[in-house]
Amino acid sequence: MSDTQNLTLVQAVRDGLKGELERDDDVVVFGEDVGKNGGVFRATQGLHDEFGEDRVFDTPLAESGIVGTAIGMAAYGMKPVPEMQFSGFAYPAFDQIVSHAARLRTRSRSRFSVPMTLRMPYGGGIRAPEHHSESKEAFYTHEAGLKVVVPSTPRDTKGLLAASIRDPDPVVFMEPKLIYRAFREEVPDETYTVELGEAKTRREGSDVSVFTWGAMTRPSLEAAEQLEGDIDVEVVDLRTLSPMDWDAIVESFKKTGRAVVVHEAPKTGGLGAEITATIQEEALGYQRAPVTRVTGFDTPFPLYALEDYYMPEAARIEDGIREAVEF
Repeated sequence: MSDTQNLTLVQAVRDGLKGELERDDDVVVFGEDVGKNGGVFRATQGLHDEFGEDRVFDTPLAESGIVGTAIGMAAYGMKPVPEMQFSGFAYPAFDQIVSHAARLRTRSRSRFSVPMTLRMPYGGGIRAPEHHSESKEAFYTHEAGLKVVVPSTPRDTKGLLAASIRDPDPVVFMEPKLIYRAFREEVPDETYTVELGEAKTRREGSDVSVFTWGAMTRPSLEAAEQLEGDIDVEVVDLRTLSPMDWDAIVESFKKTGRAVVVHEAPKTGGLGAEITATIQEEALGYQRAPVTRVTGFDTPFPLYALEDYYMPEAARIEDGIREAVEF
């Protein structure tokens, strides 16, 4: 049995990066302040000193340049792990991500691939200013050629990050910064992978299925616990949003006949709509109530006073679950 450490999610990010830097000399980590300072959230703290400035280094404040450089590195055999300091800062690099990283394999008829893992802290709840709190994972799931991963626990974070770095194609790895230090979990010291594209049932239930990911997993579980004895709630953490584990979604829904989708991204065009449509297509005969969506609002992410109101929290998720069950 391997040794373990009791880690927070952000510590698991660092541990995952460290393991892959040790395992593969082609792995390099870079971005704004990720080197000497260890990143704005200290996710890379100490890695610059341990692996040197050729493996872990700082870049100019130029997201398009960061991603463009990573694409070139990846196309010629390296495994870059660039960081967007916040997901809301990635927009200047969007053309590089969707026009080049996502398409190079197809464009070159598999002569080139882009084994790049683009890390980006995402989501709200930390009282940050504009462009620091977006939850726009749907942008990236829409683009063929990209994988999109969103962990919710320290143990999964380390394994999913290792799997992403080893993947031959580009991965957008979105880290829920709201829960970077919210709780700890035993994480193996050794390197390991968690397979991409597989959901995880965090709680078994028979009355209603809650589908969620990232920072919304914990309030969904909290809502389920609050309803215990009244409503038997199943909580499915999707973990990978592209490719989505449609089999897990459909099988859970067939068992319960009701569904609630929880995400902090805006409602319109969010992944909740895609999950709802797939349930309609694949399991309509099992449906006992309309699918309920508990989401953020179709507005810019608000500042400070309204931040908690914008984000789904356990009480609002409870209301959504009751709506589905009491239909």
